[in-house]
Amino acid sequence: MTAFVYQFLAFAYQVADVFAFLVLAAGGLAIIFGMMGIINMAHGEFITCGAYVTTALVRAGLPLPVGIVMGALFAGVLGIALERTIVRRFYNRPIDSLVVTWGVSLIATQGALLVLGSAWTSVGTPLGSIGFGDYSFALYRLVMLAVAIGVLVGLYLLFMKTRFGVHARATMQNPAMARALGVPTERIYAQTFGLGAALAGLAGGVYAPTLTLSPTMGTGFVVESFVTVVVGGADVLTGTAPASAVLAIIRAACTAAWGQVFGLIGLLVTVCIVIRVLPEGFSGWLMRRRA
Repeated sequence: MTAFVYQFLAFAYQVADVFAFLVLAAGGLAIIFGMMGIINMAHGEFITCGAYVTTALVRAGLPLPVGIVMGALFAGVLGIALERTIVRRFYNRPIDSLVVTWGVSLIATQGALLVLGSAWTSVGTPLGSIGFGDYSFALYRLVMLAVAIGVLVGLYLLFMKTRFGVHARATMQNPAMARALGVPTERIYAQTFGLGAALAGLAGGVYAPTLTLSPTMGTGFVVESFVTVVVGGADVLTGTAPASAVLAIIRAACTAAWGQVFGLIGLLVTVCIVIRVLPEGFSGWLMRRRA
């Protein structure tokens, strides 16, 4: 194989890695914002929760996949509890919801620092790596890509092919009419928020073996999550997936050419351009095209 082929494989690997990261990090945030209008500033803390639960269970002797699933479920249950006790009081009040979830984020972060300490070592990345020429690729990163694609497929089937999906989309489009037709909108809101939190916990669990855990680790996910949601728009299916693909290519190209800092700068510049040209993101543009 030629050097060009090796370089292409390395670039494709980086694109796939960033794509998986953006899908997993932003999926839960896109669902909560797109379906509920809640700007969830505690999104990073649900990611942190999933990472810590996964790591604790793996250290206790459970297999990593079981730990990841349990971390996602635990974050989902916490999400439902948060929606039931606090978030439901702030529907249709976007600024208030932003402030209150930011307060929850601060409380959770500082509480975790007091209880868990400043850092946990990871359980180690499984599966090893494979080499091509001068390049080495971690196989676990390909597992992350498979999980991200599985999440997108699962969300499509859930929202387009199930009774819950019909009720959720009806509640999103017209909650008053859905309630009049017998849809349990309060339950749908709680389940939707729990689903978004569970996806955040899944992201934390999947990335837990690759990171040093700290109560502030969610911050590293939040910037890219919000960038992806802004570019993609409110719909997780028609917005988050294409936005993640475009941003992955831009970030991988900028990183390969100029380094990590310019990769992040490329994302922020892309957001500025999209806000100017497509203020409703990719999903809003696609909806107008369909109309």
